[in-house]
Amino acid sequence: MYFGMSDILLLAPALILTLYAQFKIKSAYHKWSQVASTSGMTGAQVAKTLLQRNSIQDVQVGSVEGNLTDHYDPIHKTLNLSEGVYGSNSIAAIGVAAHETGHAIQHKVAYGPLKLRHTMYPLANFGSMLAMPLFIIGLMVSSLKFLTTLGIVFFAASVFFTLVTLPVEFNASKRALAQLTSSGMVKGEEIDGARKVLNAAALTYVAAAAMAVLQLVRLLMIRNDH
Repeated sequence: MYFGMSDILLLAPALILTLYAQFKIKSAYHKWSQVASTSGMTGAQVAKTLLQRNSIQDVQVGSVEGNLTDHYDPIHKTLNLSEGVYGSNSIAAIGVAAHETGHAIQHKVAYGPLKLRHTMYPLANFGSMLAMPLFIIGLMVSSLKFLTTLGIVFFAASVFFTLVTLPVEFNASKRALAQLTSSGMVKGEEIDGARKVLNAAALTYVAAAAMAVLQLVRLLMIRNDH
């Protein structure tokens, strides 16, 4: 598909934001992964303690390979922490662990945006795979031009999924900080450190959403020009 100067100018803000977000998360995580928490608790211990504190008995905490691969699996009820978070007692590690626990808490209280996100996931995943092939076929075959619109509809579903992710992630971080401070797991400067790590991580989702929206605008512009 043709990629001209107008496309570059359109996507430039999102590209810059993405690079900035990557820089922020890497620098914040690196800095605060070197600072041990005064509580001495590891990411795994923090996650297990916060789960118990919120009367969540059916979620298992485990370790997964990779860096910053942490995630909560609502289907299998597992809270998966990356190797660098699971056994580390750094401020960055317990901040990430608390964030993932925040998702488990959302699940327990049936947080609306999280329910919507889970409901949308199959459609968004399916749509993201079909969107571009349909769009390109529609551009190339005049008799199948309707496929460009169908591709845009599928892509729009994945964009909406990305937008719904924003309140889910921000709310999980808000819950994480509240849990960490009220429990006394982080104190003083440690609170600020955990907040910086979580804010930097949230910025990556903002950048992804901005890129998705601008990509949708680009597809609409291409369709209208053909």
